[in-house]
Amino acid sequence: MNAKALILLALQIAIAGTVFTYGLRATYDDLLYIVKRPALLLRSLIAMLVIMPLMVVTCVYFLDLPQPTAVVLLALSVSPVPPLLPQKERKAGGSIAPYGLGLLVVLALVSIITMPLTIAAFNWLFDQPFAVGLTAIIGIVLKMIFAPLAAGIFFSRLMPRVGLRLLRPLRLVATTLLVIGVAALLAGSWRAVWSAIGQSTIVAILVFVLAGFVVGHLLGGPKQEHATVLALATASRHPAIALAVASANYPGEPFAPTLILYLLVCTLMAIPYVKWQRSRRAVYARTS
Repeated sequence: MNAKALILLALQIAIAGTVFTYGLRATYDDLLYIVKRPALLLRSLIAMLVIMPLMVVTCVYFLDLPQPTAVVLLALSVSPVPPLLPQKERKAGGSIAPYGLGLLVVLALVSIITMPLTIAAFNWLFDQPFAVGLTAIIGIVLKMIFAPLAAGIFFSRLMPRVGLRLLRPLRLVATTLLVIGVAALLAGSWRAVWSAIGQSTIVAILVFVLAGFVVGHLLGGPKQEHATVLALATASRHPAIALAVASANYPGEPFAPTLILYLLVCTLMAIPYVKWQRSRRAVYARTS
């Protein structure tokens, strides 16, 4: 196993470990939170699975995008939310919100149906057809979301006190692995990432991320916690699934640098938004 494979394995373990810690604290009411709120569910699906793909199609038509950039953005627009979404929401000033956890599970399920449908629409719009490896997508969803989440829930029911004691150290280990893995991946590919920065590429990525925050925030309201979760979810998509879709269509293309560039831009743009939402929570807490 080479160094790159070890780094990717460490990242997968980190993400799965993070989802396992969600399961240690999750309840069945958390998982059904969004299902019991159909209006919020509908707005979430429209923001993530309708508006964002349409926005990416517009960028592809009107911007002179390199093929890796266009394919990555199209793949991101149909991918579900990343497993780190509830952790991002907690940094914005709240706990692991039931909405964030429920959205994580529901979008993973829905994406199995919506991804082939949306890609069929892309085939109709563009000359070069797209395809999706459904088996690969289901495998990623099961391995990185459902399996660790179910394991965490089962463990917490079997040994609740042990689960609470393990929560903090497991989260620390998962976060450490994630930081080390991302740093190692960036160190090994920073030249390719730098070469992927072209005027149209960086503009398209900025438009995608900014539109995700704006659309998610507006459709997630009026509750602030809902707006925060949906804004982060709409801008942030699952990188592993997006990479699987892109690689399945064009195996020889270098998609990883463009995807890493997207992750960097999304992370940097999330910082001021999270700080803004945290300050709003603090002001509301003082005045209430």
